[in-house]
Amino acid sequence: MSIVDNKKAFHDYFIEDRYEAGLVLEGWEVKAIREGRVQIKEAYVIRKGDELFLFGAHVSALPTASGFVHPEATRTRKLLLHRAEVDKLIGKVERSGYTLVPLNLHYKGGRVKCEVGLAKGKKQHDKRATEKDRDAKREVDSAMKQNRR
Repeated sequence: MSIVDNKKAFHDYFIEDRYEAGLVLEGWEVKAIREGRVQIKEAYVIRKGDELFLFGAHVSALPTASGFVHPEATRTRKLLLHRAEVDKLIGKVERSGYTLVPLNLHYKGGRVKCEVGLAKGKKQHDKRATEKDRDAKREVDSAMKQNRR
């Protein structure tokens, strides 16, 4: 079940490959994410040493958050992947010019997972072509729908 999608990533990048990663979260963050108070539009994945981190994801604290916890909305959160996957991703990012972007947050087995995409940036003309194809498909679908009536 999807929590939030990053539609901007599909507009700005060609997604080559997808990986599912776990997230290291605090208790108040899990509660806020379950309430839907999360936004990953401006988020991206960075590398620190041999680890990957989700940077820029905004999780708004619930108004009922504990007085003992000092919530930080945009803190850097560690991504949990197998060592072989991390090494493969880091290699592709360094050598081939790929970028790692978060595509969505979803539940799997009661836990919050982040789908990370290995992506290449789109040029402006690629974005226009994508929009043109999407508009043409929408027109064809509406014409087909009208023919059925």
